[in-house]
Amino acid sequence: MVLEGYQYAWLVFLFIALFFVVRILVGVWAGRKVQDNTDYIVAGRRLPIHMAAASIMATWFAAETLMGASETAYDYGFQGVVFDPFGAAACLFISGFLFVRLMRRAKYLTIVDFFERRYNKLTVVLSVIAQVLTYFSWTAAQIVAGGAIAQGIFGLDPVWGMVLVITIVAGYTMMGGMMADTMLDFFQMFLTSIGITLVFVFMLKAVGGFPGLIEGAGSTYVSQPFNLLPIKGEGYLGYTGATGWMYWLAAWMAIGLGSVATQDLMQRSMAARNQATSVYGSYFAGVLYLFFGIMSPLIGIMTYKLSPGMEDTSYLLVHAAMSHMPALLTAIFIAALVSALMSTSDSSLLAGASAVTENLIPLITGKKMEGKKALWATRIMVLVNAVVALAIALWAQTIYELSVVAWTLLLVGLFTPFAFGMYWKKANSSGANAAFIGGFVVWILATFFFFNTGLGGQSTAVVCEYTPDMGAFSDGWWCSFWDSVYIASFTAFISAILLMVVVSLATQKKDPAKKLVDYYGEPIDMNPRLHLGALPIKDAFRKISKEEKDAT
Repeated sequence: MVLEGYQYAWLVFLFIALFFVVRILVGVWAGRKVQDNTDYIVAGRRLPIHMAAASIMATWFAAETLMGASETAYDYGFQGVVFDPFGAAACLFISGFLFVRLMRRAKYLTIVDFFERRYNKLTVVLSVIAQVLTYFSWTAAQIVAGGAIAQGIFGLDPVWGMVLVITIVAGYTMMGGMMADTMLDFFQMFLTSIGITLVFVFMLKAVGGFPGLIEGAGSTYVSQPFNLLPIKGEGYLGYTGATGWMYWLAAWMAIGLGSVATQDLMQRSMAARNQATSVYGSYFAGVLYLFFGIMSPLIGIMTYKLSPGMEDTSYLLVHAAMSHMPALLTAIFIAALVSALMSTSDSSLLAGASAVTENLIPLITGKKMEGKKALWATRIMVLVNAVVALAIALWAQTIYELSVVAWTLLLVGLFTPFAFGMYWKKANSSGANAAFIGGFVVWILATFFFFNTGLGGQSTAVVCEYTPDMGAFSDGWWCSFWDSVYIASFTAFISAILLMVVVSLATQKKDPAKKLVDYYGEPIDMNPRLHLGALPIKDAFRKISKEEKDAT
């Protein structure tokens, strides 16, 4: 227990209890404002620029990300955190420039709305399954992280910690939906950002400022901790040659591209009050995420300089706060970490639920639900998602592996049909389905190829240390298997692109490409210029942009 013997542990408990109460009260308040599914899923499309950017950042700026990044950087420097925050920040910039403007312009409620209008029913089913499985896995990862934090910091049984976290999150999400989510995210972003900044500043002072940070910096396994590229003689995370480069590229793509076609990201863009707000909300979130996100790995590198050879780095960030910050600030920061975990969990619960009620149920029944009926169906699905995710969490009890499955599934399956469907007029349903199914099959086959040939286990003794969950697996074959999953995703991604192009071109006569339409069935101009996030920044601060005003 991290807080054992800490003089001000009672203060930490007090602030955590206070944050829990605030979340529940906001859920009750927001629940009274929600009238229909548009309010519940996209907050009535009323989010201003500061709320949109804060919500996007807070959704991804989760507790296990902060704690995992500092722990991983202690061992691997910046190489270990290519996935997050670097890949995650890249995703926000890519999404803002290439994708979110059209999604907001088309007035979609879910990302599956895009697949429903661009392709056929099979694509819709596949995309819903991918989204739901992703958010089951992602929510389960957050639940496991919550249980691990409850055990490590408070000495609570992890099972009861998991139950407590998901009960509170499901409760206020069912009541308030996106309105409660964004209100709490805005509050959460400031607390977490200020907290990590204070820890960084106090740690920086301890090592002698920026000269002390840079001079003689090191990490457990990497000689150049500030180097993002594979290092000569060391490779990437211990993998050398072509395998190392494939792993490096896959690390960038896992979240950098895999998280583009996700409901939680696009949901916040679609909730923005106009196109420019959605675009610049993503840009601002990317800047904020990179600025504050890089502090956590830097804290890990500084901790290595002060205390090399630590055996257990699971709670390195918490220990850094307790050792170098005043008690009140430490209490607020630890409470903010626990609260940050919930900001990610509520988003994933809502994202998975909205895909089912808005897309899968109407596809099965042949009738779209409206009004209060749709609203309550989504709320019930939030509860169902919570129960299923809890069951997965109790069974798997891992963070790293669940996250691998979540984002890699979307990278190899959904990203290619999403990107090509938006920018290539010849993209058709046959190509999209071939890319999804083929990418997934190649991913599985390539995983076993890399694992069985030993290419995914070059550095088993090292990579086992990399797992950023609270209790890393010690079995070498298990660690090697999950490294193979990441390395194989690069091959699967390239295969999906090839299948999309070849099959679409070969089936144009048999399966003509559909024209892209908005939520209401109106045609959308597919001129790439109208997709790109190049709008006047002043429009992001207006209720309606000049371009949209002229169009109406």
